[in-house]
Amino acid sequence: METTRHYTATVYVVSDGAVALHEHDGLGKWLPPGGHVDRDELPHEAGLREVREETGLDVELVAPADDIGSPTVDPLPQPQHFQLADVNTFGDHVGHQHVDMVYYARAGSRDIDPADGEQPAADWAWFTPAQLVEGLAGDHSFDPDVREIGRLAVETVDD
Repeated sequence: METTRHYTATVYVVSDGAVALHEHDGLGKWLPPGGHVDRDELPHEAGLREVREETGLDVELVAPADDIGSPTVDPLPQPQHFQLADVNTFGDHVGHQHVDMVYYARAGSRDIDPADGEQPAADWAWFTPAQLVEGLAGDHSFDPDVREIGRLAVETVDD
């Protein structure tokens, strides 16, 4: 059986010392905004589009970029993390994976206003790094990568 892979972009949006996460209705996990990179998009553009659609926020990426280029080469914002995520597994076989480029971004507001067809604002919450850790014992649970990257995003963006 063949494993299919799709490129995705994820953005950890930070405002005032907290990161925005939603309880994904299909996966039952708390996740940041993100999704598939469309054929005509660059990864960072996909991340910004997904943030706008899912949260209604216009954000500023906090991403390093090389200063090396040429008349035919432009440097792009670099993801903070580059991950391979198993999406569908069948026993020992992985049916589908996401090659995920993970960015950090700064938001000027915490006003979540999703586009039509997206999960409602009530499904979103802002979490401080301490709440990401404490959430394990409370009402929220987070995958270890979400806890750690959320913490790093707040630390990086708020510097």
